[in-house]
Amino acid sequence: MAFHIWTVFFLAYLVTTLSPGPNVLLVLKNSIQYGWKSAFITIVGNLFCQFFIVCLVALGVGTLLQTLPNWFLVMKVLGGTYLIYLGIKALRSSKTSTFEAMDRKFLKEKSGRALFVEAFFVSASNPKTLIFLSAFLPQFLTLDNSAYVQFSVMFITICFIVISVHIGYAFGITCLSQRFSLKNMEAKIAKVTGGLFISMGSGILLSNR
Repeated sequence: MAFHIWTVFFLAYLVTTLSPGPNVLLVLKNSIQYGWKSAFITIVGNLFCQFFIVCLVALGVGTLLQTLPNWFLVMKVLGGTYLIYLGIKALRSSKTSTFEAMDRKFLKEKSGRALFVEAFFVSASNPKTLIFLSAFLPQFLTLDNSAYVQFSVMFITICFIVISVHIGYAFGITCLSQRFSLKNMEAKIAKVTGGLFISMGSGILLSNR
């Protein structure tokens, strides 16, 4: 991949990643509830799903999915429903959490595996991601190198961008939580992320495509 093409890809994907989405919201929520280190596990879960999606794009599955509306509908319903479920769960936690020592200890004990699985499914919740990447990534392919090598370069670039941006968000929200009451900050973040998860899930379910 030529350097100028890679630069355009880097900037384009950076802008996409900077836009707050379900993955960013999950990083923010987990950083507040379980500590900033949970962001690393959340990011790994997200990138594992991204790797899976890039492999599917390389195999042409995204294009095939566009010709199978029934499968797309099933994925859309499952993904949208999952995001709404996370939103309701976050809203309920903001109302019922007492933030006592015992509750804090319970929150800290959420396993890394649970965080990883949650991040993976949040990343996979929107089937449009597969179709978007199917249209986005091939634009940067050239005939000069192997397609699989170029997909590998793009995925490594994606990893660098996602890690940098999401860690930046996690660090920023952690600094804010230190300036304000942890109780108030966690409750507010839970409410905001809960509402946004529900909005995004509803948007997926109600979309025409």
